[in-house]
Amino acid sequence: MSLSLTEKLDSFVRKHNDRQLLVLPVAIFLIAILIIAFTLATTGAPVKLGMEFKGGTMISLTTDTPAAALKEKYSAYPLTDVRQTGSRTVIQFGPLSNEEQLSLTQDVTDTYQNVEIRQIGPVYGTDLQKQAIKAVIFSFIGMSLVVFIIFRIFIPSLAIVLAAFCDIVIAVAFMNVAGIELSLGTVAALLMLIGYSVDSDILLTTRVLKRRGEVEENITNAMGTGITMTTTTLAALIVLYVVTTYSYLIIPSFSQINLLSDISIVLIFGLLADIINTWLTNVSILRWYVKREGTKGARRRRA
Repeated sequence: MSLSLTEKLDSFVRKHNDRQLLVLPVAIFLIAILIIAFTLATTGAPVKLGMEFKGGTMISLTTDTPAAALKEKYSAYPLTDVRQTGSRTVIQFGPLSNEEQLSLTQDVTDTYQNVEIRQIGPVYGTDLQKQAIKAVIFSFIGMSLVVFIIFRIFIPSLAIVLAAFCDIVIAVAFMNVAGIELSLGTVAALLMLIGYSVDSDILLTTRVLKRRGEVEENITNAMGTGITMTTTTLAALIVLYVVTTYSYLIIPSFSQINLLSDISIVLIFGLLADIINTWLTNVSILRWYVKREGTKGARRRRA
């Protein structure tokens, strides 16, 4: 699979000039920005916040009552989600007053079996928001500094940082479209995506700038290694997503593992975005940069 993908991608890159290669990634990036802007305008945040970041109550219980009936029963409360996870049902509420919390707890524990209740206060959720934002910002800044220190050339280093930034933006936009909330797990996925993105971009930049030979051949060699790395990771993530999301359909005693499911699906789409941003965006910038530097060198020799 990776060999076929590499051959097709390499053929596409060779047949198109640098401006043409940028059309698709720029279009996807602009669509992602519009999605994030719409979410920000409607919700006040660039991505829908999960319970960890806005506070609330999550109740896990055992019942045969359909989700629609549970939604109707608890509609007087700030209900945000009802879902079946294997043999258990999870009901999620927004922030509750003390009276609502006591009333809800009493009703649930009296009515259902095997009840588990998890609460997060709004103040604690706000603190987690700040910590998560700092973690992403500091990770991105740290990554950028390391890249600039390694290459010490502005444009190729900027291309790596730009590709990683686009991966994050596209992943966040996908979360909005798919209805995936920002949780501690998805924040971890975004942090991991920074590392995965930089890995393939550094491989490409190193092969093109620090190896002798034709630029196109260096890109082809880097593409073979990079696509193999990415598709191998994607295969593992797809298996993880299927197992943690749908295994209960085969083995009823199993339940969904929402944390791992969300992490894996965010990484899957982030890595798909990375294929585009590395092998189209970064390749076009590097190819243009090498040609420009070669032209300048030829002019200096003639002078």
